[in-house]
Amino acid sequence: MNASTLLAAIEAMGIRFFTGVPDSQLRPFCDALMARKGICQDHQIAPNEGVCTALAAGEYLSSGRPACVYLQNSGLGNIANPVCSLTHPKVYAIPTLFVVGWRGEPGVKDEPQHLYQGEITLEFLQLLGIKALVLTPEQEERPFLDSLSHLCKAAFPRGESVAVVVKKGALTADCPQRYQNKYPLKREAAIRTIVEHCCAKDFLISSTGKISRELFEVREALGQGHGHDFLTVGSMGHCSAIALRVAQNRPQRRVFCIDGDGALLMHMGTAALIGSVRPANLIHILLDNGAHETVGGLPTVSGNCDFCRVAKGCGYPLTMEVHSAAELAAALDKQADEPPNGPVFLRVFCALGARDDLGRPTRTPLQNRDDFMREWEQEH
Repeated sequence: MNASTLLAAIEAMGIRFFTGVPDSQLRPFCDALMARKGICQDHQIAPNEGVCTALAAGEYLSSGRPACVYLQNSGLGNIANPVCSLTHPKVYAIPTLFVVGWRGEPGVKDEPQHLYQGEITLEFLQLLGIKALVLTPEQEERPFLDSLSHLCKAAFPRGESVAVVVKKGALTADCPQRYQNKYPLKREAAIRTIVEHCCAKDFLISSTGKISRELFEVREALGQGHGHDFLTVGSMGHCSAIALRVAQNRPQRRVFCIDGDGALLMHMGTAALIGSVRPANLIHILLDNGAHETVGGLPTVSGNCDFCRVAKGCGYPLTMEVHSAAELAAALDKQADEPPNGPVFLRVFCALGARDDLGRPTRTPLQNRDDFMREWEQEH
């Protein structure tokens, strides 16, 4: 189905407000939204899917109109609380239309972090009380849109929500968008600089998406092993919490958390916890390109956020912004020359884009876990 056709059909149902967290499977739909609305009062990319659901509730309460929330199925966990305790028919009965990208669909090859979520997607929606229609590549447009319209017309007056679950290849693009920023430093070059300034005992915890893929590739290019790195291939937004606890349990090691702006924004409350606990050996590095690049490049709201002031306000004693590999190297050298006085927060402005031939980790998540744990077990 053409993504613009789906968008027009949703608007024809009286839905005006759209909010979501971008997904690669929904890239045509997201691009159609950007082409039609851009980022505006009626289209907002939120930090996480739970916030999207709350925004949808605010839309309904102040206008009487349901909203449309788009998300990858990995975000269903983030909507569970507001769906169950806010919008559900047994609570406030606030109808919402969810458009869900189905990653890890059974029988379709995908990355390991998506497989279990893919298995339970339809069951999870049913458990939440959300009626689902599955959009397939073979689906004829008019019968599907008629079914969607009839389902919404029946469900919305009862305060019930509806989901369109989008299979791989089910949406086609008619207005692809190109996203870019003004920063020259390539993210992979920044990661290589970090790796080159780490000592043999340092641990690296990397965020989901291309950051972890590039860290793996940098290690390969340098002929190094992967036992010092934990690649957080799923659970977006949680690598900083993982890094915090690793740093607390391994105070004699420096722990580098390599974060992304979309991930940090998704669960930014962890920064307050880090600042409160103050692990001296934690270096929190934000690679900020202002975009959800792994899933297409749509913008985050990082351009409106002074992360260093936020980190300072959360209790990080030292924060810095850098724009080049040389500035990053100097900042890392400074940390190597001084006794640990963290947590340290470095905001690194990076270009949007990655190599076309960027690979994926060849170690499985279980192998990554075992490699990582073996490194610290060898201390005993």
